[in-house]
Parts: sequence; C-alpha cells; structure tokens
Amino acid sequence: MTDVQIEGAVPLLDPSSLKVENSTNNNQNGVETEVEEAEDDTPCIDIIINNVVCTFSTRCHLNLRTVAMEGVNVEYKREQGMCNMRIRRPYTTASIWSSGKITCTGATSEPYAKIAARKFARQLQRIGFDVKFTNFKVVNVLGTCSMPFKIKVADMARKYPREVSYEPELHPGATYRIKEPKATLKIFTTGSITVTAPCVDNVQSAIEHIFPLVAEFKAVKSEVNAELLMKEAKFIQKHRVIKPKRPITKFEEDLEYEDSSEEDFDSEEDQD
Repeated sequence: MTDVQIEGAVPLLDPSSLKVENSTNNNQNGVETEVEEAEDDTPCIDIIINNVVCTFSTRCHLNLRTVAMEGVNVEYKREQGMCNMRIRRPYTTASIWSSGKITCTGATSEPYAKIAARKFARQLQRIGFDVKFTNFKVVNVLGTCSMPFKIKVADMARKYPREVSYEPELHPGATYRIKEPKATLKIFTTGSITVTAPCVDNVQSAIEHIFPLVAEFKAVKSEVNAELLMKEAKFIQKHRVIKPKRPITKFEEDLEYEDSSEEDFDSEEDQD
C-alpha cells in the first residue's frame, strides 16, 4: 500500500508504520532495519483536493432581490432564479435559491467548506433574514494526483472491459468506477488521475485501490512516444492530401530557355 498524502486532510494510519516505529525504538545501535528500507522504496503520491461541494439550508424564505441589493459580491441571475455570492477567505462561491437551499463550491477541504458555509449564512443574517444553519452536508469532492509513471490505458481497458470504460474518440481518459468505497476515477496516459467521491476519505481509499492495478500497465517513456508516432502516421496516411503541382510561370520558362542557350554556347566554344 502506498503512502498517500492529502492536502487539507488527516492521513490514514497504516498499521505497518506502527510496527516500524516499535522496531526502531528497540534497536539501540541505530541500524536501519529491512522494513525501513522497504518503506523508503515505496513511492509517495500527493493527492490534491481541488474542490469540495457542500450544501446547507437556512430554514427561511430568501428574497433574492433583497440579497442582490444589500449583499456584498452578489450576482443576481433572474433567468435562473438564483444568486451567486462570493467570499475570498476561503475563496468560495455560494449558489443561493429563494427556498433557502444554498450550495457552496470552491473549498479545498471539508473544514474550509464548513467555515465558508457559516460565513455565507452570517452574511444573509446581517441582511435581515432569520437564518438557521442546518442540514450541512458534503456532497462531492474532486481530487487529483499524478503517478510517477505513464499508463497504458488501452491495454488496461482490454484486460478489464467491465470495470474500465475507454472511448478515445469522446474523451482521452478512461473511466473506472468503484462501488465500495464509492468513487469515480478518470485515468489518463500521462499518469494523472482525477477522482470524484462523496468525501475526502473515499478519495484516498480510491487511490490506494487503483495503484496496484495501474502499476501493472506501467509504460516506459519510449513506448508512449512510439505509440504516439504510430497514431500520427496512421492519421496522416488516412487523411493524406495530394497537393497539385504548381504551374510554371512565364518568367520561369524564360529562365530555363536562357540557361539552355548558355550551355549550348559554351559547348560551341569548347569545340573551337
């Protein structure tokens, strides 16, 4: 299992790491054990949380026109029947409906998402609404990570046709869905993986689950370049366009005639 680091979340504890700590304490001479060397060889993958989407309710009716007129950094969209309110710390955007339901996007962790939601509720309370912060829930988390190697996505889709959905004509990435824990992954040939899950813990579990599967289809850089060159050659051969020859201008004909006359003149001098 790889050591995964998540920005904005507490990493999960690995029982093997606890054993290593005990073994180092018992070793008085300070000699590194074989377990430590094995852990040093394992790659460390950083998971970056790009977006956390949460929802909450105010339990009161909101007059969107009043919110747009008296609120700060508010954009009123009358056609859609909603308002967009923004704050800087944390940098998030709230979609406000008149029913009192609010969706907050843009946070980089679950604690920041809750802080931003409470700030939006406080601003609505200052405007004059009887707001009650209830039903807070994190509904979606978007995370990305980059593997230290390239991935043969086409070979992976051939071996696991049920789990992997790969349509290169529609999207360059392969879709891999995990039922437990619930998560959806987008795998690209460059080694980058995008994870969509209902919480941050599911994102980490999904990366730990997909790493051994992806490691089977590790591609060398030269192999990836060869595949790209083959695809480009096939594309050029299929869409080859034969350009017509450019017609010779009268000026070029005169130049050819002058060159030929000089050659004939030189040959006559040689004969003399």
